[in-house]
Amino acid sequence: MGLTKQYLRYVTSAVFGVIGSQKANIAYVNLRGGERGRYVAVAACEHVFIWDVRKGEKVLILKGQKHEVTFLCPSPDGVHLAVGYEDGAVRIFSLLDGESNVSFNGHKSAVTIIHYDGLGARLVTGSKDTDVIVWDIINECGLYRLKGHKDIITQALFLRDKNLLVTSSKDSFVKWWDLDTQHCFKTMVGHRSEVWGMVLLNQENRLLTGSADSELRAWDINYLEEEKAEGEPKVKKGKTLLEENDDVEDNEEGVDESPEERILSCKKAGSILREARDRVVSLTSDTRARVVACHGNDSVLELFTVLTNEEVQRKMTKKVKKAKKKAAKAQEEAGEEAAEPVVEKTLKDEIVRLTNIKASSKIRWVDCLSCPGGELKVALLLQNNTIETYSLKTSDKTPAANKTARLTLGGHRTDVRTLAFSSDNLAILSASGDTVKVWNRSTLQVIRTMSCEYALCSLFVPGDRQIILGTKSGKLQIFELASGSLLETVDAHDGALWSLCLAPDQRGIVTGGADKTVKFWEFELINDQGTGQKRLTVKHTRTLQLEEDVLCVKFSPDHRLLAVSLLDCTVKVFYTDTLKFFLSLYGHKLPVLCLDISHDNTLIATGSADRNVKIWGLDFGDCHRSMFAHDDSVMFLQFVPKTHLFFTAGKDKKIKQWDADKFEHIQTLEGHHREVWCLTISPSGDHIVSSSHDKSLRLWERTREPIILEEEREMEREAEFEESLAKGDEPVVPGETQGEVAPAGKKTVETVKAAERIMEALELYRDENRKKEEHKYACIHAGKELPPPKPNPILVAFGNISPSRYILDVIKKVRSSELEISLLVLPFPYVPELLTLFNSYIQQGLEVELVCRCLFFLLKIHFGLISSNQMLLTVIDELRTNTLSKVREIRDMMGFNSAALQFLQREIESKEDVMFFADATGQLKEKKKKRRKRERAILTIA
Repeated sequence: MGLTKQYLRYVTSAVFGVIGSQKANIAYVNLRGGERGRYVAVAACEHVFIWDVRKGEKVLILKGQKHEVTFLCPSPDGVHLAVGYEDGAVRIFSLLDGESNVSFNGHKSAVTIIHYDGLGARLVTGSKDTDVIVWDIINECGLYRLKGHKDIITQALFLRDKNLLVTSSKDSFVKWWDLDTQHCFKTMVGHRSEVWGMVLLNQENRLLTGSADSELRAWDINYLEEEKAEGEPKVKKGKTLLEENDDVEDNEEGVDESPEERILSCKKAGSILREARDRVVSLTSDTRARVVACHGNDSVLELFTVLTNEEVQRKMTKKVKKAKKKAAKAQEEAGEEAAEPVVEKTLKDEIVRLTNIKASSKIRWVDCLSCPGGELKVALLLQNNTIETYSLKTSDKTPAANKTARLTLGGHRTDVRTLAFSSDNLAILSASGDTVKVWNRSTLQVIRTMSCEYALCSLFVPGDRQIILGTKSGKLQIFELASGSLLETVDAHDGALWSLCLAPDQRGIVTGGADKTVKFWEFELINDQGTGQKRLTVKHTRTLQLEEDVLCVKFSPDHRLLAVSLLDCTVKVFYTDTLKFFLSLYGHKLPVLCLDISHDNTLIATGSADRNVKIWGLDFGDCHRSMFAHDDSVMFLQFVPKTHLFFTAGKDKKIKQWDADKFEHIQTLEGHHREVWCLTISPSGDHIVSSSHDKSLRLWERTREPIILEEEREMEREAEFEESLAKGDEPVVPGETQGEVAPAGKKTVETVKAAERIMEALELYRDENRKKEEHKYACIHAGKELPPPKPNPILVAFGNISPSRYILDVIKKVRSSELEISLLVLPFPYVPELLTLFNSYIQQGLEVELVCRCLFFLLKIHFGLISSNQMLLTVIDELRTNTLSKVREIRDMMGFNSAALQFLQREIESKEDVMFFADATGQLKEKKKKRRKRERAILTIA
């Protein structure tokens, strides 16, 4: 049976109009050995944009999947960027090619913090699910999950020289973790409210924390092991590990009153007062921890500098001299001998206010970068979709910050509330609360930017040379695109001008406003008094007075009828020529926010704040069907030109396509992360542009791929199942208590599928063995050699490999970060066969490292069952001897190769007198010089 009606799929083509999303931080990155401080990485909904702040251009896009980016962290070597997402996933991108080869899945909700260790080999992530997970980047797997916090994790920092981790949370606690034993050995409770940020200073001997008040609290860290090494042993007695784990500091300073402390002790050193009175939004420092940047919910960034020991000593010497002079003067006046003045060192002597930077709007995130010559570069991501960068000299006595760049052109400062397509499908108009922009659809570049009032509706005048905006103050603004100038502002309505529609004869427009009137306007060309040339204006011709505020107006394509949506939840239809009443469409429970009439004048579709869409006949006003369309208000509705298909946009972040003849939901376009305000369909129907509260504009394009509705519903059900699977309980490892530490991974669709593939491979192995046995008995029974059975088609497809080798290939294809959870899902009846196979793999020297990893994990989780199974005794004994000998053999080979390479290196260096493995810094400098010359030449030409 053939398809009676063919629907074509719309897919996302591009995201534009967003400079930097507010959810994720801003970070300086190095790109292709370029100048330091030139490139910044910001989130753009589900993608990451790398901006060249000098040129104001987007140089690289790190493409995400469907979840919003929530945190960014560049690696210490500057080659990779770790990106955290709303669903708890972490992906590591290469900044050389923009590809992501490593991904981790462990958190149940949004990632809130990511940090690398000093070598870039480990990664710590914190999340809204209150867990902290440490990941091994080299092995691409999770190490462990640390539990203990009761609220969102706000910061997590590795200590460079010690295997320790410090974390802070909104539960007001700062916890210290020993990563050797994976337990919390100290909890600091000196904060009365949430801890929003912290930094380590003074070679990690001081901790600075920011809370919900105006204080930055400083804590001195003393490492007890170092004191012991210096001959000051501290004896611990009478306390178990669990008791030490529960140690909590209960006094105001957050100091543990117990005399027996482990690893380190923290003591409050004082606090620094910020100028802002609200909470700390973000607190960060540069890589050398010499400058601390802090800001609240306002537009002021406060910078503090951390003095070195020599600088502090010089400052104290000056203070002592000053105090001595003062004491000597007082002694002369009093005529008595004064005591030696005592000058105490305070926190203000070590951390000094540098300067304040006033941004153009409220600050959301900040990043600092120290450059050679004492220059400090500061990048700010503002709340109004803007990036600003500043530069200042820290060595100056009174440093002044100079604004070096401001990225604003590629997006609006406020939400886009209206969109329109030009008649040739090539230009897109978008208007917000302060500006109107015209974009080239093919390049997505801004052609014109013009200042306007708060725009609510818009259209291109026929000919696409002018545009008309309807504003919140009730004015009509006419702009000319060639010059980008405002031609005229007309006072059209006393209230907000909610809707604007072009007449089908293209000679005028109709407007509807909050002053309960619908006004008709005609286009006119008049002589401009300033230039003497003719320009466009609009002339008011008729007015239709109504009882309620007008929310939406629309002409029928034949110019016979006018549909008007009113605040009383009804839609009134009038004759255009006489303005006589024709129909009243009532049935919505809340006001109709949008409506449209089909190209053949037979149907009218209305979308309401009651979340329903109703389809009416325009001949009698009968309701053909009422459909529950969105989970929130329906904000926009438009028919695809020359069809009975229409799109709706809702506050539930979704865009949906419907068939008005069959009353069927065709497809859902998901991508926006906030409420969708409006959309527009190109006159050809091939493109859609939508705008959202997430500041992004999205371009969707029609493909040639047909949609089968049954398959579409099946895909939706599968997506729902996958989401429910991800929200399931954490996997439980048999024999392990649920304490502070848990496995790092989580059960996902990928891990379940991987386990299923391993099981299928083992079933295939069993079948092949059974076939061999049957063939063997058949040969014995027949007394002659029979032809061998046909091999499995899967094995043939893989090049006639053996079943055991096929199982190894399947295990190799499982992503490293998902391997443990996939084996955890695997039922025990499959394990004995796997152990036998592992023994043969190790004997043959096949993938010894991978096999050992799987073997040790299976032994750990199934220890009770394996040790009580007599059948596996010989297998385990063989595994013990084979594994030890093979691992020792590989280790010896690697050691031999390493020593040989080092010997060759020494030989070559001594012969040629050059450093063989050193970086080619000279060549790099030459390349940089050439690049700078080339850029100067381009700038001079431009």
